[in-house]
Amino acid sequence: MIALIQCVTRASVSVDNATVGEIGAGLLVLLGVEKGDDEQKSQRLAEKVLGYRIFGDENDKMNLSVQQTGGSVLVVSQFTLAADTQKGMRPSFPAARIRRKPSASITTSAIAAGRWASPPPTSASPPICRFR
Repeated sequence: MIALIQCVTRASVSVDNATVGEIGAGLLVLLGVEKGDDEQKSQRLAEKVLGYRIFGDENDKMNLSVQQTGGSVLVVSQFTLAADTQKGMRPSFPAARIRRKPSASITTSAIAAGRWASPPPTSASPPICRFR
C-alpha cells in the first residue's frame, strides 16, 4: 500500500462534472493499493496518516496531527502509485490491485478514518502544513 499525502486548505474530487468528495483544510491522500494488501495494512496506514505530526503548532513547529487540528482527510484511489518504472518508457502495473468494486478492507478503513477525523471548526483558521 502506497500513500502520497498532501496538506491542503481545501480539496475536491469530481467525476463526470459531479463532486463526489470534498474537504476543507486537512490532508489529501492519494492511495495506491497493491496485491496482498489487507485489512491490517490498511488499518495501520489509516492510523499513521491520522497521526503524522505535520501541522504547525502555536510556535510554528510541526507538532500537530490532522486530528489535533480538527482537519479532514480525503482519500482518492490512485493505482498508478504502484507502477513499475524501472524498465523502458512505458510503466507496467504488476503489483497494482485493480478492481472495479472497492475492496472491503479499504472501504472499512476509509470509514474508520472518517470517524476518527473530525470536520474543521468553522471559527478556527485553517491548519498550515509547513515543509522544511
